[in-house]
Amino acid sequence: MFIQTETTPNPATLKFLPGRAVMGDGTANFPSADGAERSPLARRLFGLAGVTGVFLGGDFITVAKAADVDWLALKPQVLGAIMQHFTAGEPVVLDAPTAAAEEETDEVVAQIKELIETRVRPAVAQDGGDITFDHYADGVVYLHMQGSCSGCPSSTATLKAGIENMLRHYIPEVVEVRPL
Repeated sequence: MFIQTETTPNPATLKFLPGRAVMGDGTANFPSADGAERSPLARRLFGLAGVTGVFLGGDFITVAKAADVDWLALKPQVLGAIMQHFTAGEPVVLDAPTAAAEEETDEVVAQIKELIETRVRPAVAQDGGDITFDHYADGVVYLHMQGSCSGCPSSTATLKAGIENMLRHYIPEVVEVRPL
């Protein structure tokens, strides 16, 4: 098994590409070990000293590290844990929650979700992260930043110069975008 790695705009995260499906559909974010009980892979990674977050994408794993830990020391351990997990044939997540079908009545919210799904999420996935819609109120769009996007030094620029400008261009009712 050959696992590729890619740097991300966030120096505290590294993207691991195992060359096979990780989540298939959807994503899973584990910002701490406390919430990782439903993912054997995330639990294994949190067992490594210095791992502070795990984000599982369609075909990648983004790992966040503590500030006092160097990637030169941690990267081989993460590679080994990922390889060990996949060669053991264990599931990546247990009881993956199914997305509830929401009845969309608000046209503005429907347009926001469509733009985020088709234009934003594919772009940020290339950097090992994800951005999901939370809610819209009084002209403000609230988004969840996950994976390498969470805590990234350039995430504010991505939100303001990229996502906010795009949404304001296509949807005049949007006046601002904020992270949660």
